[in-house]
Amino acid sequence: MTEPALIRGFDPIFRKKAAPVTVFDADLRRTVDRLYEILYAAGGIGLGANMVGLLQRIAIVDLQPGGVRTPLTLINPEITWMSEERQTFEEASLCFPGIGAPVTRPAAIRLTYRDADGAEWRREAEGWLAQVIQHEVDYLDGILFPDRLSRLKRDGLMKKIRKIR
Repeated sequence: MTEPALIRGFDPIFRKKAAPVTVFDADLRRTVDRLYEILYAAGGIGLGANMVGLLQRIAIVDLQPGGVRTPLTLINPEITWMSEERQTFEEASLCFPGIGAPVTRPAAIRLTYRDADGAEWRREAEGWLAQVIQHEVDYLDGILFPDRLSRLKRDGLMKKIRKIR
């Protein structure tokens, strides 16, 4: 397998649903470590494994509040509840530099996931953290943030995205 690297521009892998992780071993921990290296080098706050060409249900998030790294590894994340209350934040993607749009999503969520050692976790998130987690889980499900926009806005952004590559 080649070393994972960030994909820039539209790639068909973004439309595929990532497969669940079934083996929690040193290779998985190395993959997660590499994802964080890529995330921090790119100056991002979230990354789905398919963004580096891996069709595995792995997402990482680090909002880095106050410049402090607070990594959150989400293996096989599943959102189990979403609030009716909505919020809108500007979203973008490391794969589509310079392209962003306001996206409306549930303001709070509950999810289950595993960490890199296989331990199961349940978590609630709200605000910006909830937005970012939903964005990354969407990637793992083959959904891009423009899919959450009106058709007119989505079509315009998708044209820009396809030009990046």
